[in-house]
Amino acid sequence: MRTLTLLLITSLAVFGQDKPEKPAKKDTPAEKDKKEAVAEPVTREGTVQIDGTKVDYEVTTAKLQIKKDDGTPRAAVFHVSYIRKGTEDPSKRPVMFAFNGGPGSSAVWLHLGMLGPYRVDLPGDGVDAPKPPARLISNPYSILDVTDLVFVDPVSTGYSRAEKDTKPSEFHGVREDVESIGDFVRRWVTENDRWSSPKYLLGESYGGIRVAGLSEHLQSRYGMTLNGVVLLSSLLDFRTLRPADGDALMYSVYLPTFAAVAHYHGKLKGERDDLIKQADEFAFGDYALALLKGNAISSEEKQKVAKRLSELTSLDTQLLLDLDLRLDPSRFRAELLRSEGKTVGRFDARVAWPSESAADDYPSYDPSFSLAFGAYSTAMLSYLSEELGWEEEAPYEILTGKVHPWNWSANNSVVNLSGNLAKAMRDNPYLKVLVMEGACDLATPPAGIQYSIRQMTELPESGLKRIERTEYDAGHMFYLNPPDLKKSRTDLVDFITAAP
Repeated sequence: MRTLTLLLITSLAVFGQDKPEKPAKKDTPAEKDKKEAVAEPVTREGTVQIDGTKVDYEVTTAKLQIKKDDGTPRAAVFHVSYIRKGTEDPSKRPVMFAFNGGPGSSAVWLHLGMLGPYRVDLPGDGVDAPKPPARLISNPYSILDVTDLVFVDPVSTGYSRAEKDTKPSEFHGVREDVESIGDFVRRWVTENDRWSSPKYLLGESYGGIRVAGLSEHLQSRYGMTLNGVVLLSSLLDFRTLRPADGDALMYSVYLPTFAAVAHYHGKLKGERDDLIKQADEFAFGDYALALLKGNAISSEEKQKVAKRLSELTSLDTQLLLDLDLRLDPSRFRAELLRSEGKTVGRFDARVAWPSESAADDYPSYDPSFSLAFGAYSTAMLSYLSEELGWEEEAPYEILTGKVHPWNWSANNSVVNLSGNLAKAMRDNPYLKVLVMEGACDLATPPAGIQYSIRQMTELPESGLKRIERTEYDAGHMFYLNPPDLKKSRTDLVDFITAAP
């Protein structure tokens, strides 16, 4: 929505040498707020068939200003809210805030891929690109029948922007992001009279870091206790994704996913879940021990471990020896189908497109990202303008690098928000967590968040029982696969409607 043009205040010329010119009057915070006010929200009505039931709703597209303590606007946060019509008691109606990740991603993926009343029409099981232009179709697997939905674009993504005189970098960091989004959630809940409603957060990918931080921040800063947190293809601890000198955890974390992907592409025989279990046991058993030994490992043991790695990945034993047993996901993506001249995807390793160079050790692109990016960009801009009635001159930032450099606030350590989530669960004995994992996800492999949960040793047994896990066949955005989308609706509905 276009920001209202600022009024220019000028002094009238004063005639006469003995009458000095009066200085221009400075705006009060309230006056400045009015001048920088965002345009009015746009509300439309719609209907969707979900699980055989007609669901009428209002959808509001808007920007909400978050402000400094003196009332000066800091940023305008773009969001789209869906509220079911005809609810007798809104205080009993749940509301879910949904976030994608990045950092730097808008909420378009969850909005038009999984949760909202419309979704992008992809062919088959989500491994082929749609013919342009992409189209939207009704989504009978939306969860709008059981919860209202708010899709939020963090500052600098989507149409969300820092206000004048505020540096965008003030929002680009782990702590900064949690605080600004926390303020948005507080304001939205207050302005929509929803403090009495059950409240849920859902974060995909880096969104898991965001909602883990929010779960503790909303509680400690505003006294807002949540009913549930959903971690979808998420991570909590960046050690699970990034190797470092003396830290080989990542290699163990990725191994079960390598096995699942090799099985999908026909490189390994047997029952997939059994292969994943074998890989997991080896990854955090003999393989982890071998990695811990470093250069002290014997040649006999190294050969034995390489042979087992080959059996679980289908890659050549000599290659694994040459890599010193350390197989990273990028090399795996390049090697798995090298003989076929193909590269497998990072976000969804089921996707395999031609490699740009058969000789490269690492892939030059991610076919699973190429498959989705253009389709979702086109569909979102079409939906915003043609269906929701929102137009803006600035580009809608689907996925932007403008949030970098990101302030990781790690103080010479690695970002890990598992402690924040554990603290929120400790202080709120009714907070539930649902972990949703894609078997072919080479961006945030399932074993990573499983490891993080195992390390939440401060949680009592009663707390661990409030963490549920559910698995899907596809990758990071497993909801692009219709059977997984259908299952995800069932899992979310059960999670939201289950007795506390």
